[in-house]
Amino acid sequence: METINQRIAAEIEGDFVVFLIGARVNGLTKIPKFIPVGRAMGRMIKELGEHPELGMLHVESWFSLRSTIMVQYWRSFDHLHAYARMKDAEHLPAWADFNRRIGSNGDVGIWHETYLVRAGEYEAIYNNMPEFGLASAAGWTPATGKMESATGRLGR
Repeated sequence: METINQRIAAEIEGDFVVFLIGARVNGLTKIPKFIPVGRAMGRMIKELGEHPELGMLHVESWFSLRSTIMVQYWRSFDHLHAYARMKDAEHLPAWADFNRRIGSNGDVGIWHETYLVRAGEYEAIYNNMPEFGLASAAGWTPATGKMESATGRLGR
């Protein structure tokens, strides 16, 4: 990815959702139990990427030896919730499989956090970065004028 060698700010119209989701292997001998979880998440991200009408705008992922975290940007909570409940999508079978194989046995932990962001109630700045995060999800503008400071980006 090519870097944008200037200060830029993310700019998105309307409300949106930031969804954090991850998994943690609770012991090195449990790594084989994580593999199906990782594969299922890969299938979900592929499906969401192929169907932008489902509402996921962008995703960023990080991995370490024992845990993963993914930051997803969604157009709305309604889109996120509808995807989680779609009978013909990847999520429900993956969720059923996780509960059947792992449930609450302690082998692999999963988690998520959902943040509803109202229009104009966010700010983001990037410098010498490729498009990243919210700027990838929505677009960006040069961080000049009122966009130069955090308070300006927040309209305060």
